[in-house]
Amino acid sequence: MTVTNSQSGTNVHEVSEGIYRINTPVVIEGAGGFTFNQYLIVDDEPLLFHAGPRKMFPLVREAVASILPVERLRYIAFSHVEADECGSLNEWLAVSPRSVPVCGSVAAMVSIQDMADRAPRALADGETLTLGKHRVRWLDTPHLPHAWECGFLMEERTRTLLCGDLFTQGGANLPPVTETDILGPSEAFRQKMDYFSHGRDTHALLERLAATEPTTLACMHGSAWSGDGAKLLRALADALSA
Repeated sequence: MTVTNSQSGTNVHEVSEGIYRINTPVVIEGAGGFTFNQYLIVDDEPLLFHAGPRKMFPLVREAVASILPVERLRYIAFSHVEADECGSLNEWLAVSPRSVPVCGSVAAMVSIQDMADRAPRALADGETLTLGKHRVRWLDTPHLPHAWECGFLMEERTRTLLCGDLFTQGGANLPPVTETDILGPSEAFRQKMDYFSHGRDTHALLERLAATEPTTLACMHGSAWSGDGAKLLRALADALSA
């Protein structure tokens, strides 16, 4: 792990081959310690998954710059429309002249075509985007865990699922990657602050994610996780059904 800003504690760590977790710990009133993560896929056409909050942009930019020149970024992707997902989207578009937003077709239609300073690359459900050695596939997951336009990216070469707000873990002093239980901590966090929509298709959507058989779950809040991702996703489905 490399600390890129000693004041904020922002740090970077390679969680899969060519995929870097950018992590900033914070303290949120009423929730205690918390973390915001972005994931940078380094390739011929680099992709940043989650832009980060607008006010956190200088920290995330500094972290990206420790890995590659920010002007090389080609894609700024995100799961759904929320401040920590795309709050600094236009700031990234300004400093990365070749970059375009990447999101699902619903997000493009209802929000990003208007909000973004450049037209988005809207991905249909199941559509792939080749970055070089890496290839990501967009998976629509409406209302999982929240937002109609929600979706995730599966990086097929490393079997890394960029799983957004799934398995959100509280705490600010967590390891970059863990093989220990994250379902228990994430369920404890959900009991305190339930961020799930509990839609009718939740179980089916989680089963679809499990079928991708990820070996790394790149969580947006807390540690990334390494192991049998299909088993863990099915365990989450069971917990939500209980």
